[in-house]
Amino acid sequence: MVAPPARGSRPRHVPQRTCVACRQTGAKRGLVRIVRATDGSVSIDATGKRPGRGAYLCHTPDCWQAALKRGVLPRALKLETIPEDDLQTLTAYAEQLSTAPTN
Repeated sequence: MVAPPARGSRPRHVPQRTCVACRQTGAKRGLVRIVRATDGSVSIDATGKRPGRGAYLCHTPDCWQAALKRGVLPRALKLETIPEDDLQTLTAYAEQLSTAPTN
């Protein structure tokens, strides 16, 4: 995907990432990054710049449920299991997505 060109310059490159649940590619900014820190904790990275191994998910509740239930998220982050307190945080975020009004 390429953004509209600025006057007289090359088209701007838009980084592409793949959702680990549905395998669709999209702009990096359009996906949610989940990061595994060096201490093994897993959290949502709103800035997309935190250090650690990252995985991307769509903003859809279906992708979040699939990632948490089928075990694709721990596999993408190269973990055996996600720590329980981090899993609760991710599940709460997924529930927010399912209750959020869609436009």
